[in-house]
This record gives sequence, structure tokens and C-alpha cells, in this order.
Amino acid sequence: MVRYVYDFLDGGRDLAGLLGGKGANLAEMTRLGLPVPPGFIVSTEACRAFLATGEEPKGMSAEVSRHLSALETGVGRLLGQGYDPLLVSVRSGARFSMPGMMETVLDIGLNDDSVLGLAKVSGSERFAWDSYRRLVHMYGSTVMGVDPALFDEAMTLLKDAREAPDDLHLDASDLVWLVETYKSLIRNETGRDFPQSPAQQLQQAILAVFRSWNAERAVLYRRRERIPDDLGTAVTVQRMVFGNLGPDSGSGVAFTRDPATGRPGLYGDYLPNAQGEDVVSGVRDAVPLAELERLDPRSYRQLRDHAQTLERHYRDLCDIEFTIERGTLWMLQTRVGKRTAEAAFAIATELVQEGLLGPDEGLARVSGDGLARLMFPRFDTTATGETLARGVPASPGAAVGAAVFDSAEAVQRAAADEKVVLVREETTPDDLPGMVAAQAVLTGRGGKTSHAAVVARGMGRVCVCGAQDIIVNAEARRFTARDGIVVEEGTVISVDGSTGDVFLGAVPLVASATMRYLESGEEADSVVSAVARALDHADSIRRLEVRANADTPEDAARARRFGAQGIGLCRTEHMFLGERRKLVEAMIVARTDADRDRALAALLPLQRRDFTGILEAMDGVPVTIRLLDPPLHEFLPDRTDLAVRIAAAEATGQQPEAHHVELLAAVNRMHEENPMLGLRGVRLGLVVPGLIAMQVRAIAEAVVERTRAGGSPHAEIMVPLVGAVEELRLAREEVVRVLTEVGEETGTPVHCPVGTMIELPRAALTAGRIAEEADFFSFGTNDLTQTTWGFSRDDVEAAFFSAYLDKGVFAASPFETLDREGVGRLVRIAVEEGRAARPDLETGICGEHGGDPESIQFFHEVGLDYVSCSPFRVPVARLEAGRAALADMDTSDGR
Repeated sequence: MVRYVYDFLDGGRDLAGLLGGKGANLAEMTRLGLPVPPGFIVSTEACRAFLATGEEPKGMSAEVSRHLSALETGVGRLLGQGYDPLLVSVRSGARFSMPGMMETVLDIGLNDDSVLGLAKVSGSERFAWDSYRRLVHMYGSTVMGVDPALFDEAMTLLKDAREAPDDLHLDASDLVWLVETYKSLIRNETGRDFPQSPAQQLQQAILAVFRSWNAERAVLYRRRERIPDDLGTAVTVQRMVFGNLGPDSGSGVAFTRDPATGRPGLYGDYLPNAQGEDVVSGVRDAVPLAELERLDPRSYRQLRDHAQTLERHYRDLCDIEFTIERGTLWMLQTRVGKRTAEAAFAIATELVQEGLLGPDEGLARVSGDGLARLMFPRFDTTATGETLARGVPASPGAAVGAAVFDSAEAVQRAAADEKVVLVREETTPDDLPGMVAAQAVLTGRGGKTSHAAVVARGMGRVCVCGAQDIIVNAEARRFTARDGIVVEEGTVISVDGSTGDVFLGAVPLVASATMRYLESGEEADSVVSAVARALDHADSIRRLEVRANADTPEDAARARRFGAQGIGLCRTEHMFLGERRKLVEAMIVARTDADRDRALAALLPLQRRDFTGILEAMDGVPVTIRLLDPPLHEFLPDRTDLAVRIAAAEATGQQPEAHHVELLAAVNRMHEENPMLGLRGVRLGLVVPGLIAMQVRAIAEAVVERTRAGGSPHAEIMVPLVGAVEELRLAREEVVRVLTEVGEETGTPVHCPVGTMIELPRAALTAGRIAEEADFFSFGTNDLTQTTWGFSRDDVEAAFFSAYLDKGVFAASPFETLDREGVGRLVRIAVEEGRAARPDLETGICGEHGGDPESIQFFHEVGLDYVSCSPFRVPVARLEAGRAALADMDTSDGR
């Protein structure tokens, strides 16, 4: 018989898939002997069964009843009994942290009778009715589907009537009125009464939390974080402990290190006389956790000791939720905390230095995505001017955008390619779409543990919280800063998540310290030193080489400074732009062999000079040069524009320019309905006489020049868009002929490996035959993705990609992260069959997937020799290639 419910003593953190992260970690803390309120966990298996059928799984209710009875026996109280009632919380907890995305219901067990008993036993009528209003609010919105804004409006009206700045200034009679108002709201909105049965409350709350797995915001968050949709959530049912019992009680969130910077020490927020949801919701301003040491020294010392125990046990930054009930500390949750990229590198390095982690484990704790964020530019602090506002630096980085005041506006403007900053008094989980769309988040309330801060850090968004010197008026769509400066919606502001400063207008940017290190080797601070150590260790263990896509000597030199071990793709078509475009036009419109030869002869020295500079910058390492690939129409004027010019001249009785007439004839002659699948790549080289020969001669003569200068050039020649081995054979014969010819003419032998770019499905499926003529394969995954999926990237990304992502057709754009099932399978087939035919075949990838962290893991897995990406992504690729090698070493990251 399937088991669905587990006691805390039955589990541990190794069962996160079954018990969810929250439940598994509560079980782990219980086993460590920390003060955890007792409870039990309804598993993710139960959730999946419920979501599949829409009905509570058979036997689950009986299991819940048995565990509830054991809990009641242990604490000596019954759920919802009339005197001294047992109350429980019902909380979601998926395998992976999804802060605020699913539902929670507190104070289950309160009703019109037990609230009176709670008032008597606690000695506080106000506390009892405050707890009851929380339950009716949460249950009404979460379980019964009432719009939560209706409850908020009732609270606001009452506070306004009492001139109360917050809920603490409402007395017991006010809260009694609020409970009755809430119950009337539920009756009016649903036609049903708030249930008085504690058992019914518990059962329906558990199922509501299961349903919240598929809430819109939870689905969006999972898509954003690439969390599978089929995991489901567990539910923890736990004895309530109360932080709202008076000044000797309270709730807080703590981190064992600063999640923004990684600095050691206890960080967080504490809110006296409050429940946990008050801390993260921002309904009242919390105090820094250090203030707890003054308010309750004993609880603070205990919390500090427990935090140290957890960090050493988990060997990582821990995020802790706690409640103090009349001087008694209770631990309500722990998890490996979300942190900024800056903090991730700093913490990993320090834990390695402290001996808690080995170097491999330290490398596993950082990521290429995090490194990329550290390479983003920062504000030029010498040019910022006067600060508009200052808040808590919750998630570092620099962002500039138009201020917007609700999620829908942020999404709409971002869809029109406008950069925006989402400004809120405090965010809620429903603001997630706007946070995804915005460059930064600015809030008037909250701290480093608020919803805005936690979610922004997890997404890598710039965030400043708790800017208390601004007054946000979302309805009027503006905020007012100190000195009365009013910032209307649409006004550009700059947000510095590293300092907490906000500026009016767009502040100039400068390179980050990490970027300066990568450019010059200057280790400016501890974070940069941590990055350097991580890259050095990744380089020492990675198997994949990392090369760069570069087309100029300047890009080649930069790539080498960033650690590139060669050039995996030099696009020769990029050398034909600007003034040289006229020479390409001349080659295209040529009517005779002599005209074409003259055009090619003019291009030859220019190409040779380019190749010489690149080979010099990359002396001693491979440089893979791709022969001309793009459709020729890209080098010609627009067909319609030419036709209009000629027609306009004729309409005014003038003679059209002969060159325009000649160009239009050439454009018409070469016009293609789908040029990306037309005369390009190897087809172009085989059809246009002399084109391959000119480019190969330029390469060969550059090799000779560098060799004579004492260099060590390693040029490789790549034939693009091959679909059949016969195409490669013909092109290779021409390449070898020219290389031999230049060698004989100069007296310097020229040896260049000749390979091909695999960018068509047919090439991948016939790789065994193509390998007979190829010294290497380089996968052009951009075009291979287009031809496999059958769509044009430029056309479809704007047309329907966003809808496909929303509907779950794509987990991520297949142009950003490799489609393993389709394109990846073609890559695997080509590698296996190519090497079966030619064991020494070198294989690499030169599409931009070569810089994507997740794709690099796959390329390591299938056994490629190298990845190649744009110069600025080379450090990311180096780091991820090292992390990919950890899988071969069977090294756990300790999470």
C-alpha cells in the first residue's frame, strides 16, 4: 500500500524529492536536536496523485488522521478543542525552493468556540482574535478562492477609521469586527460559510496547497527557474507557535552569511509581536537581526548557535525562519539559501579555505550564469550626482529603466523592448511577471529577507528594498522622494543594487571589477580573487577546450586574454562589410571571368592582411577559418529600393544610373524566396569560380608570412553547410590544390586541416561518410537548430516563442539552450558515426550554444573536444567546462 504521510522523525534532507525541501529540512533539524515544533509531512506523491485525478488519494485521509492523533497525544491537546486548542500550520514545500509562489494557511483549528479558549489560556484576547482574523483571511483566499484584495481593503478601511498606522494599533474589539467582516465577505463571495470544523479546515487546506502547485505564478516561476512541472509539492502540517503574543514574542528570517555579499555573520530581519508572514510581506518594517541581541539576548545567542550548527552541517549558507514565543526560540524552516553571484563565489571560496568543502565541491557551488552576472558593468560612481533615494542593497548590479508601478505595465513595456524598473511599496508573489520583465526592483518597504529581495536574488535581478525615504503611490503611478521630488511613471531612474542608491536619470556605466580582472589580471577585491580561484581550478580539471568565435585581430586578442585556447569560428563574411562591400558587389555582378578575377584579386590582399593579424594574435593555437557562408543577397542593395530609384529617375525623364541598373539585374538574377536555404555555404564556393581559391590563397599566404616571421600559425579551413560528402570532396580538392600551389611558390609548405561545419540534419545523419573527407567536425548549432525545427530564428522568436514558452512547448528557447532531444541527438549521432569512420576526428561546436552553461554540460557528455563561443562568454565556458568534468569524478555539490 502506498504511504503518503511521514513524521518528522521519519525523514531527512536526503528525501527532499519525497518530502519536499521544507519537510526534509524540518526532519533534518529534528534529527539534529534543534527546537522544531512537531508535525508531519504529506508527500509529493500524494500531490501528484491528487493533481492527476482531482481527488484525494485513497488512504491519505486516514494517514493524516493517524499522524494528527499522534501529534495531539504528544502535545496533550486536540486540534481546535474548546479550551487550549492545538492549532497547526499548513505549508507548501517543493523539492526546489519557490519562495512565495505557493500557499500557506496558518492557525488551522480556530473557530468561534476555540478562539475564546485560546484567549483564556493565552491571557490575551487581542492575540486570539488576531490569530483568528489571519486564519479567516488565509483560508478564505487560499481555500475558498476569495480575492485577497477584498480582505486587504477591509483591513485598510478599519485602520483608516481608527487612524491606526498598522495592525498592532488595532485592539481586540477591532479584530472581532474584522473577523466577522471577513466571514461576511466569504459568504457574499462564495455563498458558503467559513467552516467551523477543524478537521474540514485541515483537509481542505492540504488540498488547496496541492492545487497551488499549478497556480499561474507558480507555473511562471518554474518556467523561469526551469523546475520540472511534474514534481509536485509536499505539505507540512506543524504545531503552531506564535510570534504575535506580545513584546516578548516575534518572528524573523536569518542567514548564516550575508546573501548579498557572502560576508560571514548572522544577517536578517526580526519583527517583534508578529507572525512570519508579516516579516516577508512588509506590512510593518522589521528591525535588523542584530537588534534581537538587545531585545532578547538569550534567544539571540541560541539562534546564533543553531545557525552555526546548520551551516557546518549543510556546509553552505543557510536561510532560517524562526519564531520566538514568549522567550522560547523555535526553528520553523531552514534551506540552502539563495544568494547573489557575488556571494556565491565569496562563500564557496571561504568554505574551501575553512576546510568545509574540497576544491571540486567549491567549484560546484558557483555557476557560469553567476560569473556572467559578475561581468556586467557597474555604475560610474564619479558621475552619479545626488542620490534620489537610498535603501537596502538586496541584490547587486546596475540597472537603468523607466519607473513603472505595477506588474502589467512592466510586462507591456518590456514587450515593446523598453527597459523598466518595477517600483512597489512591497512586492507580492503576484508581481512575479513584472519582476521577470524588469531590469530592477525598487521597494519602499522590506529588507534583505523580504519577498522582493529573495526572489530578485534568485533571478539575478538588481534589487533595492526598504527605501524608506520614498513614498510610493501606485494608484497615482508615481513616487515622491526626499526634498519633494516627484518621479512619475515613465521617468528614467538608475538603481544600484550593490550600494542601495537610486538616482534620477541614466547613470553612466563602467566595467565591473571582474571584467577588469579578465582583461588585465588585476585582482581588485575578494570576490575577484574568488572568481580567479574558481577559474583556475576549472581550467585544471576540465577536458573540453574553450575557443572563441572571433573575426578580427582585436577580438582574437581579447578572447586570448579571457583564456581562449584558439578560435573555433572565424567568419570570413564579416570581413567583407563596410568599404569592401563594393568589391563583393563587383564580384557578384561580374559578367565575365576577367571581371570576376579582378574583383577577387582586389579582395585577396585584404583577406590576407586580416588572416595574418588573427594568426598573430592567436600564435601557437588553432584558428578555424570558415569559408564564405552567407547568402549573397546580404551584400547587395535592397531589391525594392533599387527598383524605386530606377523608376523615379525614369518618371522624371532622367537616365537611371547604369550601376543601379546593373545591380538590379544582378539582384533579380540571384533573387531567392528563401535565401537562408539557397545559394550559400559550400554551394556558393562550388558555383562561383575562384571564390574558394581566393580565400584559401589568402589563408595560405598569411600562414607563410607568419611562419617566416618566426610565428607558429595553426590555421584550419572549414567548409560550411555541407549536406553530402561529394560537396566536401570537391571543395577539399580545391583547397588542397591551392595550399600545394602556395607552398611550391613560396618554398614554405602549408598544411591546414580541412573540415566541415555540421549544420544540416542530413550532414549529421551521414556523418560517417562525410568523415572520410573531413579532418574535423564543428557543429553550427544555430543553423542546425533552425533546420531541425524548420523555422527561421529571426521570424519566429518575435512571432510565437513567448507563447511557446508560456505553454510549456519550450522549457527554454532552443537557440539559447540546446534542444537535447532533437538537435542534441543529431550531434550525438554525428560524433559517434564520425569517430567510428575516423577515430582521430576532432569535434567541436561553434554555435552560441558553446557559451551556454547547460549546453556545455551536454557537449562534455557527448565527448566533444572543444566548445567555441563569443569572446565575452569564454570565461563562462571555461568555468562550466570545469563543472561538467565534476560529473565524471562523481563529486556531489552537497545540496
